Amino acid sequence: MASERVKRLTLTAAILGSAIAVLDSTIVSVALPTIQRSLGGGLAGQQWISSAYLLTLGSLILVGGSLGDIFGERRVFAIGTAGFGVASVLCAISPTIGVLTAARAVQGVAGALLTPSSLAVIAATFPDKERGAAIGTWTAFGAVATVIGPLVGGELLALASWRWLFLINVPVVVVCLGLILAVIPRAEPSSKRRRRVDLAGALLCACGLAGVVFALIEAPRLGWANPEIDVALAAGALLFAGFVLRERRASDPMLALAIFRRENFAAANVETFALYAGLAVFSFFLVLFLQQVAGYSPLRSGLALLPATVVMFSLSRYAGRLSARLGPRLFMSGGPAVAAAGLLLAERIGRHPGYFSDLLPAVVLFGLGLSLTVAPLTTTVLAGVEPEGAGIASAVNNAVARIAGLLGTAGVGAIVATHFAATLHARLATVTLGPGAKATIATAEHLVLGRPPVSGLPTAEGNAILRAADAASLSSFHLGIAIAAALLALGALIGLAGIHNPRGAQRH
Repeated sequence: MASERVKRLTLTAAILGSAIAVLDSTIVSVALPTIQRSLGGGLAGQQWISSAYLLTLGSLILVGGSLGDIFGERRVFAIGTAGFGVASVLCAISPTIGVLTAARAVQGVAGALLTPSSLAVIAATFPDKERGAAIGTWTAFGAVATVIGPLVGGELLALASWRWLFLINVPVVVVCLGLILAVIPRAEPSSKRRRRVDLAGALLCACGLAGVVFALIEAPRLGWANPEIDVALAAGALLFAGFVLRERRASDPMLALAIFRRENFAAANVETFALYAGLAVFSFFLVLFLQQVAGYSPLRSGLALLPATVVMFSLSRYAGRLSARLGPRLFMSGGPAVAAAGLLLAERIGRHPGYFSDLLPAVVLFGLGLSLTVAPLTTTVLAGVEPEGAGIASAVNNAVARIAGLLGTAGVGAIVATHFAATLHARLATVTLGPGAKATIATAEHLVLGRPPVSGLPTAEGNAILRAADAASLSSFHLGIAIAAALLALGALIGLAGIHNPRGAQRH
């Protein structure tokens, strides 16, 4: 049995490893406008910076779990952590938006290795009676890292270049890697756990998601009638259907579909998809709106979300404790409903929002809803399978959460971009515009949510474009937030209808 020191340091390594993977999915969001001004790319470039990471992370995380089974969790955890550090340096020195997107994809591959392995080393180190508390601590820090990312990013941008958002990972990686090599015991996997890696399944999953995401992100720029969009969307759907078919028939599937026959496990993962899609959409568009429309600095936009982090850190463990006594159904239906109500409050936000009157109530209520939901959700996912299946259960739930953020941001981004362009043209339909003004409008459509540069245009044309861009930005932001609220409300309905309290839970 591992000593208390080994258990404590192993848990620290697991938290550090998974935290940088989670943090990098949100910390970059606050820097997207800054990166866009530095490297270009417009809204599509901003979406790809986030989506490239989530695409490889979400589609390969189950492969990462399989590699841990075959080659040992400690080894795969160390390789993933080291790879994440190298990819972070590549991100920091990227000279173009294309190179940065590719480096982010490499980061996602490394994250797919370290995330399931970090949980697996906890399961291997802690005995049954201590494992639940250890996994709860690991999960809590991951949840806080999700929300605190924009704050950390804002503070770093206030002090230095956006490139430091990636370089800051390096010292954390060094400490984590040192703990893995020095503390976590070597444990070669037993022969009964050996199986083949489902490379074909991984390829089908990744390519299927890539096709769908490409179509959703590039459609506003290329047009929905463009053959590239039709081919990408159709190919992506077919490949993903092929992935599901293969997983049903493969002898060593990346994703054993039988696990979804457990009612609470299946419902919890469907709710995870709705919840994390709504969370990703809200975070993405709120940060863009605050910086590109309301004029917030990166630091100020990060601080705007700080109350949600404080609420989550303060209340999540109590919600987990109460859900264990009362059952998860109340929390998994009521929590997303409260978070959705917070987003509906954000619909009051105008062109110049007041922080205490407009933003703060929405952010606090949103954070309260997440606090009520996240811990009971994770507990339900792990309770839906036998103890020896906790690793794959966690990997599935992590994959669902990442893919939800990926498809949510890309899908709603396409809707918002189309709405912005239509509203902008409608507002300018009666205005006579010269060639320079039309070029400026094209720039505005490429950016989405923001004011295009109008210097050099006649005053009347410039003012008309700015008024139209402000109105289109505000309307598009409200549409994005409304969709995010609808996703959270859907999560509440799924929790109410699909989650059943275990026998023995107190009825109130």
